[in-house]
Amino acid sequence: MFTGLVQAKGRLERRTPQASGFRLDIDAPFGPFELGESVALNGACLTVAEAHAEGFSADVSVETHERTTLGELPEGSELNLERSLSVGDRLGGHLVTGHVDGVARVTAAAREGDALRVTIEPPNELRRYIAEKGSVALDGVSLTVNRTSGDTFEIMLIPHTLSVTTLERVAPGRRLNLEVDLLARYVVRYFEATGGAERGLEATLRRAGYLG
Repeated sequence: MFTGLVQAKGRLERRTPQASGFRLDIDAPFGPFELGESVALNGACLTVAEAHAEGFSADVSVETHERTTLGELPEGSELNLERSLSVGDRLGGHLVTGHVDGVARVTAAAREGDALRVTIEPPNELRRYIAEKGSVALDGVSLTVNRTSGDTFEIMLIPHTLSVTTLERVAPGRRLNLEVDLLARYVVRYFEATGGAERGLEATLRRAGYLG
């Protein structure tokens, strides 16, 4: 589990094809890493397969390759890094699983003072999970949805986020790993399972004792 608060930017040193997927060698500015620990790379939760003095190596499965941008990044690219939470850590962003749902596309980016307003087009099947003032993770960065409009939504990147993440170079056409809010996913699933009837939610709350 992660929070979407990027700890540092790493660098993709090498991508090596394997029988199923590929291996990434990452140069990281912090460590040491432990074999088997979880690290989010641009929002994708990967397992440390090998730890070394400069960083670590991790294997990317075919499933992760198909759902993320990790297979299209050139060697030398910077990546957002976050180690998994420990019990007692602060939850400064929002609960992020590191299970990327799909790839979104930047359609516009405009400066507003020191900040950057960015318009994002998510995959059609993920739009229903995105709500105004809700949370999303883009390339592993926890962000608040400022506004939704048609097929897109807007976020605002403040100077701190621009300085400590790879989103400093965001521009129209860029593809970003998107993870929708965990709570939104379960709320939508609930209403799908109950046929969208409000009385289903009311009955559940009554059985739980929240309604008289």
